[in-house]
Amino acid sequence: MAKYESVQIEGLDALAKALKELPDRVAKNGLRAAVYAGAKLIRDEAKLQAPVATGDLGPNQPPPGTLKRSVILKQISELSNKNKQTFFVTVRHGKKYRKQGRRGNLSQDAWYWRFVEFGTVKMSARPFLRPAFDMKKNDALTAIKTRLAERIEQAARELKK
Repeated sequence: MAKYESVQIEGLDALAKALKELPDRVAKNGLRAAVYAGAKLIRDEAKLQAPVATGDLGPNQPPPGTLKRSVILKQISELSNKNKQTFFVTVRHGKKYRKQGRRGNLSQDAWYWRFVEFGTVKMSARPFLRPAFDMKKNDALTAIKTRLAERIEQAARELKK
């Protein structure tokens, strides 16, 4: 099973203090917007790095680009609160590529993403999620810090009015 990695931002004592002085709603929304900005960078890089199938595909195979379209960013509200926001960059992978529903639409989920990311006995790995995280984690931290500082300043100005 995949090991999830989290990023802890340290050295933000002044921002944390400012965040605590704001009303709960403002603090929560500001932190959520900041963490979203950082996670979005990683999601976008994962989409860029996701491989696209080439060559002849069978009749029951997902169309090329399904893996790229299935890379998503999701906030986990159960693990989030005023002081902590949790976002996952993952792949929508619920259903196999088959007809579903009354209209018979084909599923667009990339249920096979694990095979691509980690490889199989018959196929070497072509990772795209982990390299995206490794490449963009510092940029994501910068984006989080910048967005959080902007949101705190904006909220402070609004509260003074």
